[in-house]
Amino acid sequence: MRHVAFVAALAIAASFDRVAAQDAPAEAPAAASKSPTPPAGMVWIPGGEFTMGSDHADARPEERPPHRVRVDGFFLDATEVTNAQFRKFVEATGYKTVAEVAPTMEEIVAQLPPGTPPPPKELLVPGSLVFRKTRERVPLSDHRAWWAWVPGAQWRHPEGPGSTIDGKDDHPVVHIAWDDAVAYAQWAGKRLPTEAEWERAARGGLDGKNYVWGDAPYSRKKPQANIWQGDFPYRNTLEDGYVRTAPVKSYAPNGYGLYDMSGNVWEWCSDWYRPDAFVLDVRAARGEVVVRPRGPSRSRDPREPYSPSRVTRGGSFLCCDSYCKAYRASGRRGTAADTGLSHVGFRCAKSAE
Repeated sequence: MRHVAFVAALAIAASFDRVAAQDAPAEAPAAASKSPTPPAGMVWIPGGEFTMGSDHADARPEERPPHRVRVDGFFLDATEVTNAQFRKFVEATGYKTVAEVAPTMEEIVAQLPPGTPPPPKELLVPGSLVFRKTRERVPLSDHRAWWAWVPGAQWRHPEGPGSTIDGKDDHPVVHIAWDDAVAYAQWAGKRLPTEAEWERAARGGLDGKNYVWGDAPYSRKKPQANIWQGDFPYRNTLEDGYVRTAPVKSYAPNGYGLYDMSGNVWEWCSDWYRPDAFVLDVRAARGEVVVRPRGPSRSRDPREPYSPSRVTRGGSFLCCDSYCKAYRASGRRGTAADTGLSHVGFRCAKSAE
């Protein structure tokens, strides 16, 4: 998304990109008959079949058609990776996130639509995209109204220079690009979940339900997840108590013991993104059970045709019923691989030995 963010800073548009180097591993070994003991901070997700996608009235075209999928058992982090966990990784490795490194002119120009003027060199500085609440009601068809390219914004300074994560060790780390998530996972001896694994885990055994907690609608009196209440993007009533991210484990876990599989931050998966990925799977079209899907072989996102995109899941603190209802169990979208937004994070998976 960074290249269009520069066009945004210029022409004023906002978007994303940078391709990373590692896909999900080959097929995970079959799960043992007895649930293995999870590594610290992880839970066991039993293998089996479930219905992936949805034909619910809320479902968007990219979630259709619903189809049967089978995955092997695997481990998944009980929570999103926190600021404290990511800090340990950075201190151990000296790693710099995508948002902390200035892009080159070659990177930006290679991802711009033909004929787009290159950005001024003075804009080639480290930074990221930050959500800014608008002052009044705005058309929801143009996200440029509430996203701003902010030089200096990164995981330590999520709203830009002067902001801090002090006192937020237990909040999910944000401004994490796909490359950053993969680097952390490799260091931790883990990997990113496939999209099918993520949805299997999010459903918590509630196959075919609209939300990770079942079919009951979102409750403003007893919120089940950290999402936006009020009128997006200018008025947040804060009925859940959080303007942006919430500490992990602030809400009840799902049936597998996983926290924040709905709302808080979008989470990276290993799969390339295509809005028609389910339609193009010939096994699903034939009514077969799709075994261990790993997604399409390449990205195609009409919204970002020049930016290779990966799947993100779960919705975020910006999701709401009037704009983005993707905090549902089948909600999905593509995010360009070099995107470090203020509502994007991740959690890790691990194959059974």
